Amino acid sequence: MAPTIFKAFTLFLIAVNSFGSNAPQFRKLRQSSAGHPLHPGSDPGNDPGNDPGSFRFPPPPPNGNNNNAFCSNSLSALRGGSILPLTGSLLTTLTPTLTFNALLAFISLGVLAVRRKPEEAQVPTQPDAAELLLTSPEAVAVASASAVDASPASSTLLLRRKFLPIFWLLRLSDWLQGPYFYAVYASKFTNINLNSNLNSPNNLISLLFLTGFASTALFGPTLGRLTDSHGRKAATISFTVLYALGALSTRVTTGSNLLPILFLGRVLSGLGTSLLASAPESWLVSESAKDPDTEKSLGETFGLAYAGDSIVAIGAGLMATKVEGIRGVTGPFELSAAVLLLGGLATCFAWGENKAMANNNNNNNNNNNNNNNNNNNNNNNKAPTIREAISVVRSDEKIVLVGLVQALFEAAMYIFVLQWPPIIAKVVGQAFGSGNVGVATPYGLVFSCFMACCLFGSSLFTRLEQQTKKVPVPAAVEKRTAKAMAVAALAMGGGAIASQIESSGTFLGLILAIASFFSFEAVVGMYFPSIGTLRSRYIPDSHRSVIMNLAGIPLNALVVGVFLFIKFLGVGGALTIATGSLVGAAYCARRLERLVR
Repeated sequence: MAPTIFKAFTLFLIAVNSFGSNAPQFRKLRQSSAGHPLHPGSDPGNDPGNDPGSFRFPPPPPNGNNNNAFCSNSLSALRGGSILPLTGSLLTTLTPTLTFNALLAFISLGVLAVRRKPEEAQVPTQPDAAELLLTSPEAVAVASASAVDASPASSTLLLRRKFLPIFWLLRLSDWLQGPYFYAVYASKFTNINLNSNLNSPNNLISLLFLTGFASTALFGPTLGRLTDSHGRKAATISFTVLYALGALSTRVTTGSNLLPILFLGRVLSGLGTSLLASAPESWLVSESAKDPDTEKSLGETFGLAYAGDSIVAIGAGLMATKVEGIRGVTGPFELSAAVLLLGGLATCFAWGENKAMANNNNNNNNNNNNNNNNNNNNNNNKAPTIREAISVVRSDEKIVLVGLVQALFEAAMYIFVLQWPPIIAKVVGQAFGSGNVGVATPYGLVFSCFMACCLFGSSLFTRLEQQTKKVPVPAAVEKRTAKAMAVAALAMGGGAIASQIESSGTFLGLILAIASFFSFEAVVGMYFPSIGTLRSRYIPDSHRSVIMNLAGIPLNALVVGVFLFIKFLGVGGALTIATGSLVGAAYCARRLERLVR
């Protein structure tokens, strides 16, 4: 199966190159490879095609006018043969950019296929007068209900209009900063005298990076308690202020206060990250609980939110690159601050305030023991405390399992974020440059492919949620989450293996890395709406933000630990730890599914 897919993919690339032969870049590429042994006019003695057991790639048409014949010859050469040896003229035809562009096109087609509405759901119809006269009242009721269920309720649409644009603005502010995190801090240490204990700018950048994670882990639970007690809207606005201050701290260039300001900015950014991860979601869940229709469609709303987030991430990368060319490496951070200002103002006018309810109205409250419920009832006017939140977690195994899935999966995700660039650079060099490290790696294009995979996963979650609404399945989200965690563990293990492949001049490492990383990113796309749905079901509203931030403590501890020992672990060791973390997440998700069923 794999060789067949790879042959089809290769043929697609060949066809793209052939039909685009009139483009100057393709003509130049083809001319530069004209002297290759696989092309006419070369020394036949050096032609591997003279070996009966080898594959000879058909030469391109001389003037680029016989495209159909060229594709026909390519097809006949591919049919029934072994895996195409990726040497010779194919290496001069395939490039990293062309490869990842084609992959992005394939993923985009997959997204369109998943998001396409089923034919029967495209035009929901009401029963006409004749049908009403000829059918029983029961049939009429069923038909009317089906037509109504085909589209979201007006209350659901209204809530989505309030939440989704603001959520995407907040996420945009975060995505804008990511691509230039290293560059903006590296620019601060080029012309200053560093203390000998700091050794190098890289060590300072590492400390700044870890400061953000440490800030989130240390202060997250306290911020969660304040979020639940003082309101999720106020916490969201506080995020915009803290994150904007952290972004603007990068404008400092010189002076004795440079390092204190930069580290303070990272602390503020860590606090903002904690609020971003909990406050908007808590606001949405609490608002959804006020109406049965919106609560029933909450999973689908999460799917739409994170599908849009993937598109926002792609656009943010393009915007950051454009602004960097105009304003320098601080430009994306300045734009992020402007977006945060806009998001804060929108939150002020569009959202109403909601705070934690002492008694959760959701069904998950039935899972807590009587002592915990009585404790909540006796403290209606008291702000939630971290100790109470820990007691709530300990009283319900399902809350513990949801928190562990969150911590273990997101820890693996952050480890992956730190390790994928060197692996992709390595396998691209092996495939396209015979181990030559000078081969350019299109990181932006790879990132776009990752985000397209996330969009595919989120779209798939939304599609499955729509089907579940029509045909209810017990523990559907729990079951999908368990399967997704297992796929993520297998994918991360494949990435760890790909990082250890050393042979040059082969596409094996590239194929394995692409299959593994793209599969993992698709799971990431499914994970966020899934975990949001699970948290809305099992975490009580009385301590929602606190418990979400408590799960961040083991998450950040694991990420910081791996980062501190990365010199000893290496890239492969880091991904191996991530694989183990995902295996643990899969076990917890499976355990949760069994408890619910």
